[in-house]
Amino acid sequence: MAFLVFLLCGLLGGLLGGMGMGGGTVLIPLLTIFCGVEQTAAQGINLLSFLPMSLLALSVHAKNGLLEREGLFWIVVPALLFSALFSLAAAHIEGEALRRAFGVFLAVLSLFQFRAAFAPRKPRKMAGKSAF
Repeated sequence: MAFLVFLLCGLLGGLLGGMGMGGGTVLIPLLTIFCGVEQTAAQGINLLSFLPMSLLALSVHAKNGLLEREGLFWIVVPALLFSALFSLAAAHIEGEALRRAFGVFLAVLSLFQFRAAFAPRKPRKMAGKSAF
């Protein structure tokens, strides 16, 4: 039964990650609440699951001409370096402090998402295609 719960959590996190929401915003709470995984382990699992999801999403967006290659290096390299750095730092932070910090992050993220839902949208052009 535990395998099924882990499988469903992984499927839901992957589905939402593939849709662009960010699977970790769902995967970490699912693992900690429903699977009893410690916060630090859940965040480590999330980082590992992010690698194949991001590579797949990157290849799909590139194939569809939705990837702007200009400046890509300056986004990817710092993201990889800071991910590694803060993963190591998170391993040394108490689980409860990490849980609270992640909760604050989710609350702030929800405020930004709520604000963006009501903001007027402007059409953008990307690689010769309309974004809408």
